[in-house]
Amino acid sequence: MSVAYDQHTGPWTVEDVLQLPEDARNRIELVGGSLMMSPAPGYPHQRVSRRLANLLDAAAEAAGAPVEIFEAVNVVVPDGLLIPDIAIVDAAAAAAAEATTDAHDVLVVVEIASPSTRVADRKMKPHLYAAAGIAHYWRVELEPAPRIYFGELRPGGLYVDQAVVQAGETGRIERPFPFEINPAGLSRQ
Repeated sequence: MSVAYDQHTGPWTVEDVLQLPEDARNRIELVGGSLMMSPAPGYPHQRVSRRLANLLDAAAEAAGAPVEIFEAVNVVVPDGLLIPDIAIVDAAAAAAAEATTDAHDVLVVVEIASPSTRVADRKMKPHLYAAAGIAHYWRVELEPAPRIYFGELRPGGLYVDQAVVQAGETGRIERPFPFEINPAGLSRQ
């Protein structure tokens, strides 16, 4: 696969990235014409992602929300292509999507901070998602115990945490659909 990278000249585009062969070892995102690669998530990260996606799917179904819950899908933002750990997408848009989803069809993005992505998940990605107009940015921190920051986009283009829910607490949010969680249930028990 390094040959594909070595032969490319100039800034990368979304189309260029989508032409790359699949890479099970890395997530390849595009920011400002440059590739941003991170290793594939480890087991603790994947465990949290799968459990949280299942809980969100059940809550969305119970609320009759017209959404679909996806893990690791391509979301086109103004400055490139990002792959959130979980995305809550408008159901009609998801039905029509193929390789990518436009940011305006995404209601929530969730990033699970791993050692290799912690800085991007805390600093860079919130700004990129906010610039794309995605209404909710949720971040899951795994250490020292799981906790979730439920951010909502405010005028001025910044996410403000509506709630921070620690392991052992039960938190509830109402948007984009009612959802209740104790983050302790996301990790291995």
